[in-house]
Amino acid sequence: MEFTALLVEDSASVGAIYSTYLRTEGAKVTHVQSGRDALAELTRWQPDLLILDIQLPDMSGMDILITVQQRHPDISIIMITAYGSIDIAVDAMRAGAFDFLVKPFDAKRLSITVRNAIKQRNLINLVANYESSLPKNNFQGFIGESLAMQAVYKTIDCVASSKASVFIVGESGTGKEVCAQAVHDCGIRKTKPFVALNCAAIPKELIESEIFGHMKGAFTGATSNRDGAATRAHGGTLFLDEICEMDLDLQSKLLRFIQTGVFQRVGGSQEEHVDVRFISATNRQPWNEVSAGRFREDLFYRLHVIPIELPPLRMRNNDCLIIAQQLLNDYSIEEGKKFKGFDSKAIEIITNYSWPGNVRMLQNVIRQIVVLNNSGLVTSAMLPIEMLQENIVDEEKRNPHLLAFDDCLNLLPSRKNLPTLISHDSDNFKPENVRLITEVEDDIIPLWQSEKQIIENAIAHCNGNVPKAAALLDISASTIYRKRQSWAQLSSINAN
Repeated sequence: MEFTALLVEDSASVGAIYSTYLRTEGAKVTHVQSGRDALAELTRWQPDLLILDIQLPDMSGMDILITVQQRHPDISIIMITAYGSIDIAVDAMRAGAFDFLVKPFDAKRLSITVRNAIKQRNLINLVANYESSLPKNNFQGFIGESLAMQAVYKTIDCVASSKASVFIVGESGTGKEVCAQAVHDCGIRKTKPFVALNCAAIPKELIESEIFGHMKGAFTGATSNRDGAATRAHGGTLFLDEICEMDLDLQSKLLRFIQTGVFQRVGGSQEEHVDVRFISATNRQPWNEVSAGRFREDLFYRLHVIPIELPPLRMRNNDCLIIAQQLLNDYSIEEGKKFKGFDSKAIEIITNYSWPGNVRMLQNVIRQIVVLNNSGLVTSAMLPIEMLQENIVDEEKRNPHLLAFDDCLNLLPSRKNLPTLISHDSDNFKPENVRLITEVEDDIIPLWQSEKQIIENAIAHCNGNVPKAAALLDISASTIYRKRQSWAQLSSINAN
């Protein structure tokens, strides 16, 4: 059994004995004699096991225990002391220690405790690995269980602990900043700053100052020294959104900063050094920008180390409905409404819609529905007109010759006296082929004109509000739009 151990014991002789015990168990041991040295070691590397004396010359071992639990919760910690008491042991266990040993103890006692600690650590890691292999329906601010998003989640997990630069590509509204925040929050820099800068939203003449900061008097309006994003992100992550919008002249300065970690403020002469991880994002294809001469190739290779491509919402299967339901729940609580879900037609339209604005557009649509309506279910009539129109086009593409007379039959008071229509199939049917089989009286008008009159009267009654008229007629708004197209065709045929 091989593992690493950091032993914090102020006595050199006792530390040497315990180090020998640990090496017998297969440990690679580092021994320090003060709390300050222990914390310095932990910033450089993290052991599997920390054996920590409570009484240290410069600080309390309990303070170190609390600090380590906050910064490195995966480390197993065994507390040791020559002044043992029940209260101290209880406090240590509550603070997160695995076990508590009272000095002096022999090799066997230490061996049993160490083996139990390592076994528990291995078990925790095994469970964590198993859970990480399961499909996730949400992850660090993302919602969705599609295969495309599972691949994104796995990539974020893999790159989070690295310092390598990450380049995120995706359409507007796919969640590029959410992805950048997830990489930061899953990594070892999560307790340090995450600073986001949108390169497209800052004027060309100000973006250098926003990144590197400026000195007092550097330009008109610079009334004091100001830290830039690079300084504020020291020790953490600097996220450069819409990086392809950056001016070429500034790209060369950014390249030097990435290579060396050194920069100068605008109007300053002194060089400053910071430690940051770079995450960049764009809604363009970065290599196309390089080929067009709008983005430096050397900067591209510096930033494009770990690529993450976020899929558009239309490529995420049923994620759209999962996100919509979560948004509906959240906004309903926020607005004091009673929405619980979607009816079948609304589900069909939401699932099949192309969502050009991706998740940001979906948020906007659901918020609009919740604010403007008050119901238990979201119906198709509540959806924006552009979604209904796209649904009509899709239906026409799937069945271009179908005239849905069944909808209008349900609107009429009686069906028994209606004439029989000629049978047809959707592939060969044309509107001009509609005719009556039986002879009818002159005062009976064609069926399509009857349904037109009913529907147009309902629309007029609703002051031109088609979705409201559709709701009163107990049909979908898309049916009305489709029928209007059919009526125009039939009117043209009759005119000829």
